[in-house]
Amino acid sequence: MSLSRRIFLQQAAATSLAFGGLAARSLAVTSASNVEQAYFNQTNPYGDLIPDPAGLFDLPAGFEYRVLSTVGEEMSDGLLAAGDFDGMGCFAGPDGRLTLVRNHELMPQEIDASAFGADASRLDRIDRSRIHDWTEAGLPHLGGTSHLIIDPQTLTVERSFMSLAGTANNCAGGVTPWGSWVTCEETELTAGPSARVDHGYCFEVPASATGLVEPVPIRAMGRFRHEAIAVDPASGAVYQTEDKRGTALFYRYLPDHPGELARGGRLQALAVRGQPGVDLRHLTASANNLRPGDWVEVEWIDMEEVDAPNADLAERGHAAGAARFTRGEGLWWGQGECYFTCTDGGPAGIGQIWRYQPSPHEGQPGEHAQPGRLQLFVESGDDRIMEYCDNLCVAPWGDLIVAEDGPRDQYIRGVTPSGEVYTIGRNAFTGPDGEKSEICGPCFSPDGSTLFFNIQRHPGRTFAVRGPWRARG
Repeated sequence: MSLSRRIFLQQAAATSLAFGGLAARSLAVTSASNVEQAYFNQTNPYGDLIPDPAGLFDLPAGFEYRVLSTVGEEMSDGLLAAGDFDGMGCFAGPDGRLTLVRNHELMPQEIDASAFGADASRLDRIDRSRIHDWTEAGLPHLGGTSHLIIDPQTLTVERSFMSLAGTANNCAGGVTPWGSWVTCEETELTAGPSARVDHGYCFEVPASATGLVEPVPIRAMGRFRHEAIAVDPASGAVYQTEDKRGTALFYRYLPDHPGELARGGRLQALAVRGQPGVDLRHLTASANNLRPGDWVEVEWIDMEEVDAPNADLAERGHAAGAARFTRGEGLWWGQGECYFTCTDGGPAGIGQIWRYQPSPHEGQPGEHAQPGRLQLFVESGDDRIMEYCDNLCVAPWGDLIVAEDGPRDQYIRGVTPSGEVYTIGRNAFTGPDGEKSEICGPCFSPDGSTLFFNIQRHPGRTFAVRGPWRARG
């Protein structure tokens, strides 16, 4: 679909506003004039969604999308665009170009979505030594990352290639201040018939890569069901979410050499001061639950045996006093703070958004006197407002942009600094199984003009959206 130059964003001056937190209140409807669409807006900056004539993605009036990439298309390196697009980051590239680094959440058996072809016939096009792992049958692992090099004016993909290969179930990740993408394995697969090495690690991929990079697991960041990371540019601390049901932790990695993650460091888990082992899942309504807008002070617990051969890192951390979350998902750094989602948290089981503000002495001796603090920012009680919040990013004007992964319609939501939720878009395409695939990897171009995101399946597409994005003052 062609893009109109009339709808380009006027660049926002702000980068990320401080969020005040959602006041404890009912999720009242303030705008939802189109009752045929199953969503409610608490505020409505863009108006209702307009059905897409092509049946791919509904957007408000004035917005348009372009499909940049589709699963199965041949890339510039002769490989195929691998399936299960997921987390993604956007970087300023050379010669004014944009670089998208995109995850592929594939396990070894998903050969129909392989970058090498279902018969692995395209393996001869690459250096096999750059594939991280193989099955006992001699087939490559299929997770990893791909690069898209894009003209920022026309949104033409000028080059595309696989940049990390042979990892497993690469879900989300995060951008770093030094220009790389940290991709995360959401699995605890152990060595055996399906793998020659254990999985469940983070890998770093430079945005400047021009082909397959050497795969180096960052072992000190821990082995668990990783989801996403975010880096505090001031302290160099790396925060991590864990997508695990039952017991999941929120982690902090303090690298020995900031910006050089693979050289080692210390892994810790968040605990609420004075409440060791507190359950923040809020799976049932309770007077002891935090209310949206509430803050608590935190401390950090050192983790031992971070390679976790028994896949029990979260359980050991919780037993030592770490706070208990459920299904930690998207994580993004804002202005001096980060935000993360718990997909099935809250009494309704349909999602929480948390906000962490670090100590002025994060990871340093003075931290005890001035601890970091954690806020329950949003806890959804109505699936028409927000359901199963997943990947997210911070928009250039300070709102959160949140992708959903629920059992019914999948939306992109915005969340204002006051915690009000509104709807930006909807996956309009129904797959052959009768379901609509999740939305993944929202991220903005550095100038704020373009929102990129993925639809994971049926068949899987990468989108770019431009429109009258609103700066908030």
